[in-house]
Amino acid sequence: MSGVGVSETEQPRRRGRRSRRRARARARRALLAGLVVGSLALLSAGWVGFRGWQARTHLLNAATLAQQLSSEVVGADTERAQRTLSALQVQAGAARDATDDLGWRAGQHTPFAGDDLTAVRQIAVAIDDLAREAFPTLLRTDLSTLLPGKGRLDVPRLKAVAAELTATDQVVQRTHARLAAVPTDALVAPVRDAVAELRKQLDQLATLTRAADGAARLLPPLLGAAGPRSYLMVSQNPAELRATGGMFGAYAVIEAKDGQLRMGIQGTSAQLGLFDPPLKLKPEIRNLYTDLPGMYPADVNLTPHFPTAAALFRQMYRERTGDTVDGVLAVDPVVLSYLLKVTGPVPVPGHTTLVGDKAVRTLLSDAYQRMDAVEQDEFFAASATAAFDTFFTREVDPRAYLSVLDRAITERRVLFWSAHPEEQRVIEGNRLAGSLPEKEDVPTVGVFLNDGSGAKLGYYLRPAATLTVGGCRPDGRRELRLRFTLHSTAPKRGLSTSVLGLGLAGDPYTARTLVSVHSPAGGAVLRTRLDGTEVPVGSGTERRRQVVVANVEVRPGATRTLEVDVLTGRTGSATGDADLWLTPTATPWTTHIDPAPHCD
Repeated sequence: MSGVGVSETEQPRRRGRRSRRRARARARRALLAGLVVGSLALLSAGWVGFRGWQARTHLLNAATLAQQLSSEVVGADTERAQRTLSALQVQAGAARDATDDLGWRAGQHTPFAGDDLTAVRQIAVAIDDLAREAFPTLLRTDLSTLLPGKGRLDVPRLKAVAAELTATDQVVQRTHARLAAVPTDALVAPVRDAVAELRKQLDQLATLTRAADGAARLLPPLLGAAGPRSYLMVSQNPAELRATGGMFGAYAVIEAKDGQLRMGIQGTSAQLGLFDPPLKLKPEIRNLYTDLPGMYPADVNLTPHFPTAAALFRQMYRERTGDTVDGVLAVDPVVLSYLLKVTGPVPVPGHTTLVGDKAVRTLLSDAYQRMDAVEQDEFFAASATAAFDTFFTREVDPRAYLSVLDRAITERRVLFWSAHPEEQRVIEGNRLAGSLPEKEDVPTVGVFLNDGSGAKLGYYLRPAATLTVGGCRPDGRRELRLRFTLHSTAPKRGLSTSVLGLGLAGDPYTARTLVSVHSPAGGAVLRTRLDGTEVPVGSGTERRRQVVVANVEVRPGATRTLEVDVLTGRTGSATGDADLWLTPTATPWTTHIDPAPHCD
């Protein structure tokens, strides 16, 4: 073969050079591709960062506007609130748009920032949904529809409002559930804190809309839209403490028909007399409280579970009168004092005028100091009639009225039980029901007070409670430490025989209080100490809670301290949160809860 020849040794070198050139070409192509992809990634990251900055700005603006809207709604400045809502919708919509482009969606799948971008997106969607679908309805709802005017509620208007509130509640509950499902463990601190804060706000809003929806749906049948109804309204007397607030003293029958309300006959629990043999009780109730709840109408609420107390009182009333009521409503004089601040003073014919700041003292102290038993009953009956007529006929600011009712329900000073199971199922879970739950998301310790003196010294007691959450245990439980103190402001002399009563503590000025401590659901009570010394206590169970009962006797001016260590159940303790359920007293409790870090 002519031409330049290639030796056998040269051929491998040429093949090596061609291979290296191909490798360098592949490397250049790979590098070029890498540069393109990297540039796109950097561009995308920059775009996501820019959009994130936009979203953050819009979300911060929305948060400020939401706070402003809340203030304007509470202040009944409807015109300004409408303008604020419009601005909020613009900012919320912009935040939603800023987190919904291709770059943001791609960023949600990246290994490091993806969870944070997803969480920010969910925050934006939640606020926008609320601004567009929930807040407008809540803003235009006529709250006066939920209140009686001239002793009557407009049932057709109430039904129309109920439909809107149901739709609003569905939006809020859907948003609440969606945000609750967002994982937070791997989020950066600012995003995690933002999710936690929004969840907290949504918890409150979801509770509010669920209650409003339930109330709007329940009120028409409760108020006799489908036929006449009757209820027992009982006054709890915190001067003689019972677990739900106070002894069931005076009562009145409330009749409802087509939204019209009127007060019927009145009486007292003492007039219903003694029931012997006692009404049938569940074994766990009898074990803790003996037969007393089934014997005496004033003792039906030794148990803190209001449905049990209400059902017993209804049965006693039926056996004595032959009349069957549809439910039981319980209130106390503190509720009256709240309402009087909205309505103004209420004159009581033949007696003193009831004034907001003085009503509790007038009803729980002065009446027992200055009147005999017959005069007391007459005064309480006249006060109930005057207050009822005022609350259902006087023109008041509906927002102020509903605000004080909400406060009273939150403090468990207003309780309601319906004898109609389908209605009671709607009420259950709301504080209005006074139902001691057998399951709970947050471990809750109950501290319930029952008078053991047979006296009216509860007015002078000042209770306080501190609950400290302990560390995580391998079995998923936690120990909680309760420190309960009870101080007496009673004088050492000068009280009437009506106040001193039976004086079962020996010294008539010493207040004997039976303190029941209920463990969290599924939990247990470990140790009990009174003033630092272990003491014998009664024990039992109620609604999946272990209970101890300690006798705490307090002399005038003295303070006693009860310390109880309890164990939580296996659910709900990981968060480190805890709660207290307390007997409402004439003077509000002083409380403190010391939570613990989340268990890993």
